Amino acid sequence: MTAAAPAPTGTAPTGGFPYRLIATDLDGTLLRSDQSVSRRTREALAAATAAGAAHIVVTGRAVPWTRHILDDLGYDGLAVCGQGAQVYDAGAHRLLTTVTLDRQLAGLALAKIEAEIGPLYLAASRDGLDGEVLVGPGYAVQGTLPATPFTDASDLWTAPLNKIYVQHPTLSDDELAEVARQTAGGFVTVTMAGEGIVELLPLGLSKATGLSLAARRLKLKAADTIAFGDMPNDLPMFAWASYGVAMANAHEELKAVADEVTVSNDEDGIAVVLERMLARSA
Repeated sequence: MTAAAPAPTGTAPTGGFPYRLIATDLDGTLLRSDQSVSRRTREALAAATAAGAAHIVVTGRAVPWTRHILDDLGYDGLAVCGQGAQVYDAGAHRLLTTVTLDRQLAGLALAKIEAEIGPLYLAASRDGLDGEVLVGPGYAVQGTLPATPFTDASDLWTAPLNKIYVQHPTLSDDELAEVARQTAGGFVTVTMAGEGIVELLPLGLSKATGLSLAARRLKLKAADTIAFGDMPNDLPMFAWASYGVAMANAHEELKAVADEVTVSNDEDGIAVVLERMLARSA
């Protein structure tokens, strides 16, 4: 059951919908478990945008892992990719802004983490519209997304990176993320984006960073924004937005700070909230 929600506080667009900007995470939020977007959710988003709201996808995936989903949706607006590192114009297939990882700081961060807990399994996302995801020995790729294997760790540093992914043979994701923050948080931002997905990012980078840049291009602000998400990497986005909605399948850390908990991504949680707000504003 959807939790009771306080009255929205955003500035209403012309059509009466209470927010001018809808920010949605992809995996575990907009996408169902089969990686599709339901007809009901598509129609709810279309109705909200027809009422005057803009929709921005905000995802941890870099552009190469996001572009095909946006194209399938017929999405031609702005998307925030790579945990805020990239602002992407989906209609023009063009990167508007990009932030890369300082490779010297990243190498130091990895060394400090491994000195504390032993060898890590590594992967990395290269910058750019066609940047590869490199995957090292032992690293378990989640889902069926394309990746390029590597065996020599020096291959990681031959081109600019958006992020490094880390896994540990025995520690849980929460435990690994906590150790990484404690030992290397002064060099990189550490976030957890999903099962088996602990990431090292440029220091200070978050989804909120990229979302604020994208919103500024649309002449919108935090007070105009409702955000949907499911994992701890959505925490900064919730802190920035006026109203945060966690999915029923969300990590407990995100649920704890959400303004509302809706039903799961497989039960059209985004549509449930948007439909209710549209009905109230009719």
